[in-house]
Amino acid sequence: TSSAEVKENRNTGNLEDHPIPSNERARGGTPSSKRKRPLEEGNNGHFCKLQLIWKKVSWSVTPKNALVQLHELKPGLQYKMVSQTGPVHAPVFAVAVEVNGLTFEGTGPTKKKAKMRAAELALKSFVQFPNACQAHFAMGNCINPSTDFTSDQADFPDTLFKEFEPSTHSEDFSVYNPVNNEFLSTACRHGRLLCHTLDIMGHAKQSKHKIVSKAEGEQNPVVLLNELRSGLRYVCLSETVEKQHIKSFVMAVRVDGRTFEGSGRSKKLAKGQAAQAALQALFNIRLPSHIPSRSKCHHLPQDFADSIYQMVAQKFQELTDNFTSMHARHKTLAGIVMTKGLDIRQAQVIVLSSGTKCINGEYINDQGLAVNDCHAEIVARRAFVHFLYSQLELHLSKRREDWERSIFVRLKEGGYRLRENILFHLYVSTSPCGDARLNSPYEITTDLNSSKHIVKKYRGHLRTKIESGEGTIPVRCHNAAQTWDGVLLGEQLITMSCTDKIARWNILGLQGALLSSFIEPMYLHSIIVGSLYHTGHLSRVMSHRIEDIGQLPASYRRNQLLLSGVSHADARQPGKSPGFSVNWIVGNTDLEVINAMTGKRTCGSPSRLCKHMFFTRWAKLHGKLSTRTPSHGEMPSVYSEAKLVAQTYQSVKQQLFKAFQKAGLGTWVKKPPEQDQFLLTV
Repeated sequence: TSSAEVKENRNTGNLEDHPIPSNERARGGTPSSKRKRPLEEGNNGHFCKLQLIWKKVSWSVTPKNALVQLHELKPGLQYKMVSQTGPVHAPVFAVAVEVNGLTFEGTGPTKKKAKMRAAELALKSFVQFPNACQAHFAMGNCINPSTDFTSDQADFPDTLFKEFEPSTHSEDFSVYNPVNNEFLSTACRHGRLLCHTLDIMGHAKQSKHKIVSKAEGEQNPVVLLNELRSGLRYVCLSETVEKQHIKSFVMAVRVDGRTFEGSGRSKKLAKGQAAQAALQALFNIRLPSHIPSRSKCHHLPQDFADSIYQMVAQKFQELTDNFTSMHARHKTLAGIVMTKGLDIRQAQVIVLSSGTKCINGEYINDQGLAVNDCHAEIVARRAFVHFLYSQLELHLSKRREDWERSIFVRLKEGGYRLRENILFHLYVSTSPCGDARLNSPYEITTDLNSSKHIVKKYRGHLRTKIESGEGTIPVRCHNAAQTWDGVLLGEQLITMSCTDKIARWNILGLQGALLSSFIEPMYLHSIIVGSLYHTGHLSRVMSHRIEDIGQLPASYRRNQLLLSGVSHADARQPGKSPGFSVNWIVGNTDLEVINAMTGKRTCGSPSRLCKHMFFTRWAKLHGKLSTRTPSHGEMPSVYSEAKLVAQTYQSVKQQLFKAFQKAGLGTWVKKPPEQDQFLLTV
């Protein structure tokens, strides 16, 4: 607070109800008889005194701003400049501070105000009242303000208020007497209720697990989580203002030692997402969306999405020598960024890829040495699997430091899971091919009615890519498998669209069948699309096409992605797509280049992302690492048999395919089975 505000607060004692002299005249020469009458005695007078007390108690005792208060409670905190956005004449600064393991981010037109806002958010996470007097007043303890609230005799822990300035205005509490108590009872009861709700007394005693009935499943996620774990505190980690003054909030809650975050246009929506995440992870409870239909799409904060895009673009610029390399040419660029929570400061680009084509049928390989699909999103997923193998291989080491470097932790019941609060975000420079791109502005014909009819007829339908070309067509065949000899004789090799594959990842996870023997399903947290982005349509094709998939086994779920576009998308690049695909994985210095037509490196050797390479790495882990699946004799020597080891994964995959068929969206077409019947060669 400013010095002027402090003076005003300290002089409120002069505002007591005194009689007005009859000869006193108001401003402008109006006789005093025309002035407002003094406050009448009785209940109304006491009520006004009560209002005055509330005003004085709130801040008069503590004329310290949030920075000073936070420094007294938590000395030695480091404030870090996160970003500066906006035009030169109206900049917006973002400053962050870490308190009690949580990062709070404040924004403002100056660094000072942003720093102040961050301190306020941090204080609100563990201090409910600005000073000791207000706290005791709200709790119903009407005591002498000269009491040392930081002594051992205080009724509440010193984390609530510590070394705040004591009051010097004993007259402020002159109305605290038995006669006036009846007028304060309502406020006191409200204060007690507020105290218990926010759990300022510390960690609440955990309640036992409850069996959720059908009626409970229809509740708000915050209410339901509170029934399962009472007394939880929700903390606002950041509050940002996006374009057109739209606010975005990030809320966090700690349950059973794990932190869950949610974001939304309001604190209520963000709390709901955080609670829903906790319910899914801890209790395997999935509640139906309570958001209105027009707001069913969950969004990332715009500044966060823009930061993800900039990180991917900058990394690609770095790897291609400022876009001067011949391999910088691309029509679609994709990348996966790993973050800890929604803290962009700890973000790391882990994979990059480009490409828009698939293998030619004549180059199909029966030894797993060729990459079939070289679209950027698919190559990024395969590069991500390569990264997961590297993280699991750290657990082969006997050194504990290597285990700590891994993103995985071992489970007591067998296998591994992702460390807490690690999130993965996929950036794609253009909307994924398939149904997600049908509503793009470049695909609307001049005959608007005809266009609408075509889109409506095939809306949500499974689609396949055109061999050695671009674009997709609806699935036409009813046979789920292609034949090897048919493809070699010239039959078109069918590959499912990127939209459909991402929808599959939302159920099965990104890890694939082989890694499902070792790790829990791993899902994307968000997708950021550079261009051809249609919010509602993208959400529908990614999640809502398979709402009736039914109950899924433990650790599997129907993942709800956060979606976002970017503020300044790259310009559309007309012309023919390059015939190559590039990929990069963190820890490597150079790009790997794949000939999209043959599925192999330009030099003719197999890619590090091919099936054979993954099978070899899986075999090295088998028998050495803890698994999630029971062992049944010797290690499989055939690739197709190794994939069947993850029985739960295979059953969920069949459940997904049946859900597509039941919804009338078509049949998922598989590659010829001969492609996976190769032996492991070391």
